[in-house]
Amino acid sequence: MRTLAHISDLHFGREDPALIRELLADLRKLEPTLVAVSGDLTQRARRRQFLAARAFLERIPCPKIVVPGNHDIPLYDPVRRFLLPLHRWRRYITADMDPFYRDAEMAVLGVNTARSLAFVNGRISDRQITLLRNRLCSIPDRTFKIVVTHHPFIPPPIPPYSIVGRAAKALAVLEECGVDLLLAGHYHLGYSDDIRSHHETIRSRILVSQAPTLSTRLRHEPAAYNVYTIDPPVLTLVVRSWNGKRFVTARKTRFREIKKTWSAVGS
Repeated sequence: MRTLAHISDLHFGREDPALIRELLADLRKLEPTLVAVSGDLTQRARRRQFLAARAFLERIPCPKIVVPGNHDIPLYDPVRRFLLPLHRWRRYITADMDPFYRDAEMAVLGVNTARSLAFVNGRISDRQITLLRNRLCSIPDRTFKIVVTHHPFIPPPIPPYSIVGRAAKALAVLEECGVDLLLAGHYHLGYSDDIRSHHETIRSRILVSQAPTLSTRLRHEPAAYNVYTIDPPVLTLVVRSWNGKRFVTARKTRFREIKKTWSAVGS
């Protein structure tokens, strides 16, 4: 059994210091196997925002995988945006743009979908699709496989929204490799569904789960993060929501793999 905490869209520069303090305390109590951070660590990719994000990451007391989001690329500095889009990310956060974690039960690969041109929706390159195949297809199916991106593979239930560029091409490889779970952020909304709810050509079950924001840039719901307990064939999702003073459990959902389909089976 493994536990993974999924946090996203911290937007340092628009953070709530009390929330950040209690988030770290909540993670220390949880002691997850891994923390996945799915992008938008900063609000405008400024140096001081990256320094604050790095200080936060250094205080997480467990292994972590971190990928950038579109807000981690400068928007209003055209020279940096197009010539050095992730220079500050590499300098202050990590130079590893393809972070990978594996243990006896779980394999997690981070993929950078942030782009200077496809700024809002993001994109996956052919090189990254090849990397997905090379890293994940050789891992036995008994290992629970997870991919972390900033931009999502299915849109939220509130339209109109888009999905990451080249999603269909990437999903063909993810299906081939037997990926179980896709994690992302971007829209500041929490939602989960089977990939086939939006991609009818996919025949295998892949659960998609989005994390809300942990900044003050809220959209229709409180700041929150997700906790997954992985105990195949059951995956339990707990939403830890910020109530202004502390994080509390707002929702708990159990998914069971039944006939190659993820089905919600209650709390």
